[in-house]
Amino acid sequence: MTTATIALAGNPNSGKTTLFNALTGARQHVGNYPGVTVEKKQGVYIEKEVRLNIVDLPGTYSLTAYSLEEVVARDFLVQEQPGLVVNIVDASNLERNLYLTLQFMEMGVPVCIALNMMDVAENRGIAIDTERLSELLGVPVIPTVARTGRGKDALMTEAARAIDLGRDQRPLDISYGEDIDGVLRSMTEKIETAGFLTGVYRARWIAMKYLEKDEQVAEAGQKADPELSDALEKMAEKVASHLERTLDTFPEALIADYRYGYIRSLVRQGVIRQSGDPARLYMSDRIDRVVTHRFVGPLVMAAILLGLYHFTFTASGLPVGWMEAFFGWLGERASAVLPVGPLRSMLVSGVIDGVGGVLGFVPLIMFMFLGIAVLEDSGYLARVAFMLDRVFRAFGLHGSSVMAFIISGGIAGGCAVPGVMATRTLRSPRERLATLLTVPFMNCGAKLPIFLLLVAAFFPGRETVMMGMITVIAWGGALLVARLLRSTVIRGPATPFVMELPPYRFPTFRGLAIHTWERTWQYIKKAGTVILAISILLWAMMTYPRLPENDRGRFVEARQSAVAGVSAQVAGEIESGVEALSPEAKALKDRLGEIETREAELALRHSVAGRIGTAMEPVSRWAGFDWRTNIALVGGFAAKEVIVSTLGTAYSLGEVDPEESQPLSQALRATPGWRPLTALSLIIFTIFYAPCFVAVVCISREAGSWKWGAFSMVFNTVLAFSLAVAVFQVGSLLGY
Repeated sequence: MTTATIALAGNPNSGKTTLFNALTGARQHVGNYPGVTVEKKQGVYIEKEVRLNIVDLPGTYSLTAYSLEEVVARDFLVQEQPGLVVNIVDASNLERNLYLTLQFMEMGVPVCIALNMMDVAENRGIAIDTERLSELLGVPVIPTVARTGRGKDALMTEAARAIDLGRDQRPLDISYGEDIDGVLRSMTEKIETAGFLTGVYRARWIAMKYLEKDEQVAEAGQKADPELSDALEKMAEKVASHLERTLDTFPEALIADYRYGYIRSLVRQGVIRQSGDPARLYMSDRIDRVVTHRFVGPLVMAAILLGLYHFTFTASGLPVGWMEAFFGWLGERASAVLPVGPLRSMLVSGVIDGVGGVLGFVPLIMFMFLGIAVLEDSGYLARVAFMLDRVFRAFGLHGSSVMAFIISGGIAGGCAVPGVMATRTLRSPRERLATLLTVPFMNCGAKLPIFLLLVAAFFPGRETVMMGMITVIAWGGALLVARLLRSTVIRGPATPFVMELPPYRFPTFRGLAIHTWERTWQYIKKAGTVILAISILLWAMMTYPRLPENDRGRFVEARQSAVAGVSAQVAGEIESGVEALSPEAKALKDRLGEIETREAELALRHSVAGRIGTAMEPVSRWAGFDWRTNIALVGGFAAKEVIVSTLGTAYSLGEVDPEESQPLSQALRATPGWRPLTALSLIIFTIFYAPCFVAVVCISREAGSWKWGAFSMVFNTVLAFSLAVAVFQVGSLLGY
């Protein structure tokens, strides 16, 4: 049996991931490359006598070191030395895609070409002679249609055969004109004589990287032999100066021109035949005339995104209800089986309610990711980024940042965790960091219950206007903060927005299923486990230390005093739980309820969380927050999902369902100090303050440093509190 590792490589939107899914199916797993945030997908293909371990490299247009994806792809080929690189080439854009192929061949890695999207090429009247292309390049070329699985088995059979032949493919050496060829020969001789980095790279390829001013290779060269590295850099600078004087160009530009010239001469040798009118508009182009139109396009985009969220909330309604009912039933069963005490309280309030609060969002998150996968696989999301690039660029961001904002809850729902992870598509480290730090301002699904509670309680009849205003504030605030960050701590030039608009395609069921499950499982893993620990911790902080014996004794005496002198019949009514109580029994029940409420409030004040909330009150009063609100907001640092339930506990109302939070609404309206201005201040604070703990962890990982996670917590909280104080104080002066 042939067993080896192969790498799938290709341009973005060439169908690489679709082919990977078709080859590996469920036999795949996702992680990160060591030390970086670029996603690493691996899977296994098994067929007859062939077992191939397949690594899906990041999509890239070249092997220069301009982006993290390019560096990762190149390092994998050099360090891991896979048995073969299967280069997925878009048959409908052959000339552009072959540019990466040439770089693989110049690098000296064995290559097999999967000529993908043959159906698209045929629909466009493009006929490709694959045998002629294989003959001219000297590598196997297999036609495929990844979306339907056509050609995948033939591709793997040819890949296994190519691996058995070993790394005997002859490297490609292109002529780049006498100026470049001359210095390449001289540099190559020096490199071969000294054995300079030749254990890792081809000598001619190293010389070419010095001409292209490749920082990664130059850095490795300085470590290996500083003297020779300096000499090579001087030779590269000399030819660069000569080319600038004589041709007004640079080595890297001239090299690219010659590569494309080589490709053009190659495809004109009977490789491509074009039938029909080459100037006609293809279906994708005709659709783009509407969906990317300057005025119609944004309206279409708004309709599609609103439709996405309508689908998400409509389709997830029943499953969310089932999840809530299940965890409610589980809590009731645990309460019935376990004796009253700390263990039952911890399991019901800490574990079941904590996990249930997170998993209750899973159906909503799953349907949202399904909708996004449809838009992504169909090619529409590339159009969204294209249209919004001009707006985002004005605020120091990139057109591709828009998807991170939408996934984080740009309209309603969403989650900051997958939104943070979505920034991996951004190439510029500065624009990526600015996006990382501002996506938590979006109205994620965990914030929505807070907004719905406060809007329903204090702005009746104006719910739609208020929710719309909250969305505008979140988007506007995020863009303005991004502009501030890009002008101060994350200064730097904007990167050009160069993006291919892929042709529209019908998504495959397998692709949608895999993409949806991958993202949903990441949400469950990254959120559920952490929220469980946080919920238990919050329960402990709101429970311990318990009231001293003398305080508990006072409440016991108060209850005994209330019951004393009451007839056995009245006491029996309360104990039996009958609904129609006599006036005497109702008065006694109310009296006992008041005592329990006072005891619960005193116990909460005495707990660790209560002491923290009380200590913060002198400062938080400037924004209109009392000690009980402070407790909920401290819990919100861990997870926004717990704010409403913590408010319910803090106001001695027990467990509160965010969907049916009318009792808490009434309590807030009846509490001295609470008024519409207080609610607005809390809404502003909730929009902008620190991301939840899971999001902070993700920000730190994606940014590569914990300092950015800490910066996000501190900066966002200071900003949120400053805005909340300004709203509350100005509103108070105006008499609201």
